[in-house]
Amino acid sequence: MEILVCVKQVPDTAEVKIDPEKHTVIRAGVPNIFNPFDQNALEAALQLKDSQGARVTLLSMGPPQAEEVLREGLAMGADDAYLLTDRKVGGSDTLATGYCLAQAVRKVAELQGIEQFDIVLCGKQAIDGDTAQVGPQIATELGIPQITYAAEINVDGTTVRVKQQNEEGYIVTEAQFPVLITAVKELNEPRFPTIRGTMKAKKREIPHLSADDIKVDETKIGLKGSPTMVRKIFTPPQRTQGLVIKEEDPNAAVSVLMEKLTAQKII
Repeated sequence: MEILVCVKQVPDTAEVKIDPEKHTVIRAGVPNIFNPFDQNALEAALQLKDSQGARVTLLSMGPPQAEEVLREGLAMGADDAYLLTDRKVGGSDTLATGYCLAQAVRKVAELQGIEQFDIVLCGKQAIDGDTAQVGPQIATELGIPQITYAAEINVDGTTVRVKQQNEEGYIVTEAQFPVLITAVKELNEPRFPTIRGTMKAKKREIPHLSADDIKVDETKIGLKGSPTMVRKIFTPPQRTQGLVIKEEDPNAAVSVLMEKLTAQKII
């Protein structure tokens, strides 16, 4: 079984602040981390590797320092890793990013000596954008089925059965290889990198791919290929603390509540 996992290095959103004048994200001094949902995707791949045997390959798109998350993934148990890094792809929105990654998936399959990957795994979304669009976009570009929001994955031969999370509960969906799956945090608990794995990962040479290597149409990448326009980024105002009615008499408390609701024109 050949599995590819798309991973991303993201800023720690707990530390992110918004410039009040420029309305942009202040990235200076903000630590970068392994996108949590991508860790769930990788853990799912590693569990399949442990139970059924598989080669797990990592793919990331970003600046050279994104090698850090790839090395962490190798330390967790992945077999190979590739980084798509090129100034030409900088500024890509989700549409352009999905196209670039799909082209990179094809190139990595070629480099691995296979026709295509059986399973492509992604986190349901990256915590720095929360769009949940890139995984489905990759599947669309590759022309393969997609099953999103996976809370449980079972593989029997070439059949994949997924318990999909939705707002009302779960549905069970089946597909045949090849298939792209996006993972939610309920899918599993990611393992920690081992000390031995970390030491080996530090010595690994991670191949870099350029825009030319993956044979992209340059009108579809970077800022030129990104139709999305971000007008403004802002921090939502904090909600004020609610009013506590302290009347001991229940009837009096109801009267006060009715007065407040009427004054606010709620009733």
